[in-house]
Amino acid sequence: MQLAPTIRSHIENHIKVKGYKLQQFSSICGVNVGTMSAILKGSRPIAMNQLDQITSGMGLEKGYFYEMYCVECFVETAPHWRRLEPFLYRCADLNKLDCIKKVVVQVTDDRSYTSELFEMAEKIYNEEMNEAALILYECVADSEKYQHSERLALCQYRIFSINKSMSKFDNLSAAVHMEPYVDKLDEEIQLDAIKDLANIYLTMHLWDKVYYLADELERKVDFQLSLQSRRRKSRQRIAFYPLFTYKAYANLLKAGVCEARQDYEKALEYTDIYERVIEIPNPTEEEQELIERFQSWAKGNRYLYQMLLGNHKVLESYLDYLNDHPQEILTAFVTIVQAANQHALDIDFALERFDPYIKQFNTEEYVKGTYTDQVMNHRYIRFYYELAKYRLSQQKYKQGMETLLISLKLSSASDDDLMSIRSIDLYGKFRNQASDSQEKQYSLLMDSLSTQHFGV
Repeated sequence: MQLAPTIRSHIENHIKVKGYKLQQFSSICGVNVGTMSAILKGSRPIAMNQLDQITSGMGLEKGYFYEMYCVECFVETAPHWRRLEPFLYRCADLNKLDCIKKVVVQVTDDRSYTSELFEMAEKIYNEEMNEAALILYECVADSEKYQHSERLALCQYRIFSINKSMSKFDNLSAAVHMEPYVDKLDEEIQLDAIKDLANIYLTMHLWDKVYYLADELERKVDFQLSLQSRRRKSRQRIAFYPLFTYKAYANLLKAGVCEARQDYEKALEYTDIYERVIEIPNPTEEEQELIERFQSWAKGNRYLYQMLLGNHKVLESYLDYLNDHPQEILTAFVTIVQAANQHALDIDFALERFDPYIKQFNTEEYVKGTYTDQVMNHRYIRFYYELAKYRLSQQKYKQGMETLLISLKLSSASDDDLMSIRSIDLYGKFRNQASDSQEKQYSLLMDSLSTQHFGV
């Protein structure tokens, strides 16, 4: 493997244009003059650090020669891992994804490098160079697609995790593709995979699936906890969170499913369960932080379920709780306004009290993003939809229709078909109250929906 002639000619031309002596240029680059001479003669291969030093000495941007280097050294000749590894790492660090793709396509044919590519993928994934790691995981998964191995399963889980963090996939198809690999993962990693799958199905309101996965998560964590109690020495944790956290989260998910099914009494029962689960002796600092998080969720959710049961007496306490937990305000007000609509409550004082926060709610157009983004999108849509219903029931038609149009705009931009339909249906019931400008805005939104769904 030798330095590509095109790179060598670049260096030679630079030396000539600048009028450098070889010794002078070597000193600028920090490369031994004998080594530099051998490189320029083509009698010595170049290491990555030498290429970077020369590039810097020429005043060029980092990675300037990588495209030429990867073709000459790794595509047109048989690659050697000792040189390939630092090249891939530097490409990942500089986000030179095209270079990585060119190299791994070549390497895929040589399965002897599969283990090394997987280890490299894990290394750069742990350093949060996700896009580069994705290329390597996909390469390894493709080369092992018939092996049914734990490594293949872990690759598929990493691909799933990276894609959802980068908003590069369709949630449902990705979840369906990932699910068969869960049982082949390490038993602790399975806990994270099931949790992530449940969160995906949660955004799609597939409540039966969420409940099933929550049940599965609880079953598997109970098994892990029993194993932990029988071990003489506790091994290093592989799961992202302490084990008890997953049991608590499983019951939090079940409470959420019951809320969606309007079984608020059962939701309160599951809230009691996950609050009991987090009662562990001598918690570490990490565990204490998680315990306090679940305790806060339990307190807020109890207010939430009581409101939905029609117990408006808890509202003042709920609002005081929100003062101390402003990050919960959006979720809380979706429920508060929903409860007001279900039980004919007057919540104007609550809306006025938190008006500065509500005005900060984002009303910009949303597109499909990560599953976390989609959860937030849906909450914004639900808030404006419920608030529109509330204002319209008060016969505040101008304000109600303006709020409803925000809901329709957001649901359309987020491809939330169910909320689009609900918004359109509610608009139809009060259409005779819309102003000319509101009717015009509605027509534009409907044209946009038609274009999205029917390609008009």
